[in-house]
Amino acid sequence: MVLRPVLYTAPWRNNYCLMTASTPSRLAYIDWMRGLACVLMFQTHCYDSWLGGSARKSSFFMWSQLGGTLPAPLFLFLAGISFALVTDKLRQKSVPAAQIARTTIRRGAEVFGLGILFRLQEYLIAWGWAPWSDLLRVDILNTIGLSMMLMGVVCWMVLRLNSGAQARFALGMTAAAFGMSISLLSPLMWTSWRLRWMPWPIESYIDGVHNLGEPQSWLFPIFPWTAFAFIGLAAGFLLLSDRARKLGAATFVSAGVGGIGLIYLARWLDARPERLYEADDFWHTSPNFFLIRVGLLLMIMSAAYLWCRWGAGQWGFSPLIQLGKTSLLVYWVHIEFVYGRLSILPKRAVDIRTASFGLLAIFLSMVLLSVWRTRLKGLGAEALAWFYRPVKAR
Repeated sequence: MVLRPVLYTAPWRNNYCLMTASTPSRLAYIDWMRGLACVLMFQTHCYDSWLGGSARKSSFFMWSQLGGTLPAPLFLFLAGISFALVTDKLRQKSVPAAQIARTTIRRGAEVFGLGILFRLQEYLIAWGWAPWSDLLRVDILNTIGLSMMLMGVVCWMVLRLNSGAQARFALGMTAAAFGMSISLLSPLMWTSWRLRWMPWPIESYIDGVHNLGEPQSWLFPIFPWTAFAFIGLAAGFLLLSDRARKLGAATFVSAGVGGIGLIYLARWLDARPERLYEADDFWHTSPNFFLIRVGLLLMIMSAAYLWCRWGAGQWGFSPLIQLGKTSLLVYWVHIEFVYGRLSILPKRAVDIRTASFGLLAIFLSMVLLSVWRTRLKGLGAEALAWFYRPVKAR
């Protein structure tokens, strides 16, 4: 069955989301995973913004924030998979490597620009109390855009050296090598190899130092975050291989089993008495934690595929798939109602029960907004969401 790709300029939807009406179950899992990332993001942001007092010291809050370690890796991982799908389709159409690079890097630059626009919007809304340095924060949209540009450069280099049947394998292996290298270098780039001589706005894109003198865990610098995009790129090319296509669902089951293996491997490595780094921040730069999250991503991908193919993932209306289709929009909007001046609950002042009702309200309102967005037609919809303009691959 021939896949007919469409490139979407909605960056939070991986910017390049391959959609096809003829094979919905094959790719619905991508939207489902993206919707799951949205829900995890909602709960992390809501409880972080609204819980106060003893609730912030509870195990509930701890587990809530632990769940917040997955949304960004999910978005970046899916960006890599979608990037691989589009790159491979363009390659099959005999599009020159330079043109593929120009197309993908330009789209990455657009996403990066949207990240800057988002920061500008947040600064203007918070005018009067937000510091000017907030304009230069390295947020997730900036990192997705940078990751896409970097992937475009890497794919261009590989395609110049490889062609034919071996190109896909070379692309996948190179992407995996880049992803692991970024992860392995991250502890050093945050400590002994820090580029302190750079101006902080530039260094912040390397290690998230911002203007605070040391790397900040709440930012999304190249090290280690782009590693997830490159691992997604490698996974995407693996899924496109002839053998993976022949195996079908067995490929995803194998990926899930491999994810479990990665988690056990990472835990074994972390328990070893030998230490590769003098300073190792497990929750932010550790390659072992990176492997654990990659393992979880593979398990989620496997479960999402099976759920969407044989489970209830597509029985009627799926809120997760719906959210996944407009994930940029709901991300953009929900931030203001959770962290901004329009917050629906007082910040750091409520208990778990009240915050949970607030989370439910955010979830339902974002689902309704998503449905409205996908059903709205005409010039008004285009003016509201100009960044969703479809561009056919050629």
